Amino acid sequence: MNFSEFFKQTNQLCKLSPDGKYLATCVQYRLVVRDLETLQILHLYTCLDQISHMEWSSDSQFILCAMYKRGLVQVWSLEQPDWHCKIDEGSIGLVASRWSPDGRHILNTTEFHLRITVWSLCTKAVSYIKYPKACHKGMDFTRDGSYMALAERRDCKDYVSVFVCDDWHLLRHFETETQDLCGLEWSPNGCVLAVWDSCLEYKVLLYSLDGRLLSTYSAYEWSLGIKSVTWSPSSQFLAIGSYDEKVRILNHVTWKKVTQFDHPANINGCKTVYKELVTPAPVSKELPLRPSAPRCSTLTKYEVCAQPVHISSVKPDPDRANPKIGVSSLAFSCDSHFLATKNVGPSAPPSGHLHRSLQTAPVVSRRLCVGQHSSRGELPGPVFGVALQRRVFGPGGEGAAVSVLPGLPAAAARVKNKFFYECNFVRHILNKEIYFVKALCSSSSTHSSSRQ
Repeated sequence: MNFSEFFKQTNQLCKLSPDGKYLATCVQYRLVVRDLETLQILHLYTCLDQISHMEWSSDSQFILCAMYKRGLVQVWSLEQPDWHCKIDEGSIGLVASRWSPDGRHILNTTEFHLRITVWSLCTKAVSYIKYPKACHKGMDFTRDGSYMALAERRDCKDYVSVFVCDDWHLLRHFETETQDLCGLEWSPNGCVLAVWDSCLEYKVLLYSLDGRLLSTYSAYEWSLGIKSVTWSPSSQFLAIGSYDEKVRILNHVTWKKVTQFDHPANINGCKTVYKELVTPAPVSKELPLRPSAPRCSTLTKYEVCAQPVHISSVKPDPDRANPKIGVSSLAFSCDSHFLATKNVGPSAPPSGHLHRSLQTAPVVSRRLCVGQHSSRGELPGPVFGVALQRRVFGPGGEGAAVSVLPGLPAAAARVKNKFFYECNFVRHILNKEIYFVKALCSSSSTHSSSRQ
């Protein structure tokens, strides 16, 4: 496998366009747009200051560049390179900027969360939303972009406002039964809004679109509570990750718990354990695409380990604030059959877990990377994009360089245009489980394999 040459970027501002045709990178105050196939520069834009945040519009026609220090936002067009837009928030400042789902409105959050300003690129109209709450996930849009839910804080109480995104008028406004609202998220069908409290209290509240409280769920009291929440694409399941290193799945009918997943450190019994072995790759005589392109230098294979197996643990420091413990990330597959989780704590890396109903599938160890689940219906099987560095696992993935585990029908393949993030556990919402352990590598082999 060959790689391109290295491109400069600052603040990790490097993003693909939603249509997968362009690559945008920021270098100080410059915005560079490349063609993804040829990697040739198509557009080069110059901003007024160093870029703090960059984001594509949903239709890949515009790029937003925010300069928080100066309270400025500049918008550039790919179809009309000479056209540009400048938004100056003035002395009130700027701490966040993002696109609306239609790609024609920009939402700017001012300093101290005094208000949210909605700017229209089409009509040049401006709307103001007061009292937004500064929390982890205080704003969310329905999947069709029709409604926006916003967490608010007024008179020491939490509220939720629902706005219509066409003209930004207020549709519903209701108080929530939370002590300190931490986040909210719409179900994919847009019928239910999940609201959860801060980590000091385990509480999840389910509201309808008109503000009615449908149900309340709390697993325990007097301990650190919720750390992550996500819906399944089918809107039938709500996954809740907590600081006790467990994931609880609620159903959409009774809003009761249907199953629970743990992250054990000791593995024994009927489960299958794989150990990953990293060996040097043979020297290839093929020339890279460019002289400066890196080459793959390691190969990976797997062998079945004898049980019991103990996954090495890392104990967090209890004296520090915000302890690194609990399930911090959740991601469902597109068919809602698989759930990937990232757990941090005593049973942290190096390990990986997979739960699946019928077939077994490989799970990675050490620094497990789990990506955006494939939404392409023509791919065979539920390809869910589990990866070690850039190596993707799934039943019938795209691309070449397939590496099959012993005795398993599933394969490892490279999937194009998928985004990966670090994850330690992958699990299915039913029964079967697979575990495997990562072999510790030397510093040199680890560095080289990170580019695969």
